[in-house]
Amino acid sequence: MQASRKSISRGDILDLNDYIAVRKERRAEIVAMKKNRRVEVGPHATFYFENFDTMLQQIQEMLYIEKGGEEQIADELAAYNPLIPQGSELVCTLMFEIDDPARRDRVLRTLAHVEEQIFIQVGNEKIKAVPETDVDRTSEDGKTSSVHFLHFPFTEEQVAAFSNPDKQVMLGCDHPNYAHLAVLTPKVRAALAEDFDDLPD
Repeated sequence: MQASRKSISRGDILDLNDYIAVRKERRAEIVAMKKNRRVEVGPHATFYFENFDTMLQQIQEMLYIEKGGEEQIADELAAYNPLIPQGSELVCTLMFEIDDPARRDRVLRTLAHVEEQIFIQVGNEKIKAVPETDVDRTSEDGKTSSVHFLHFPFTEEQVAAFSNPDKQVMLGCDHPNYAHLAVLTPKVRAALAEDFDDLPD
């Protein structure tokens, strides 16, 4: 695992046959890693915190499924490199997971611009999420997407506080139709703290 790295290059990507040979093992490793990088907030929202390893695995899986060759590799690098945390931030994929299509549609229509109202609270300080702006995730009729990509930019002081066991850390949403909070467990905090660079002396 290479979670401290900040960018995936072509040389990191296994050729298809080589990936097939190790796919089962790689998938098992990532599943184990993700257990402490997954946070549920409220009844529908799940946050998956990304790093170099999760994004490399995502690229390998996309190539395995679509088999688009070198042209696809360039597209996948462009899509997923921006989701690798850069040392002073946490990055996540937020998914609203509702199995029933009709119910999912109803819920998403109540959550316009929900991506602008997500935060991490460290002690008394809130770090607001900065959504990816590649596309508008809320349609003209007010329906939000079921998937959002979010960055949480931290200051040095907030990074230090995040790792302080005396400080409570919460992940939350203050959208009027989805006001929920979840306290990050010590195991989750320890896993996510690895996404930060060491602070200067």
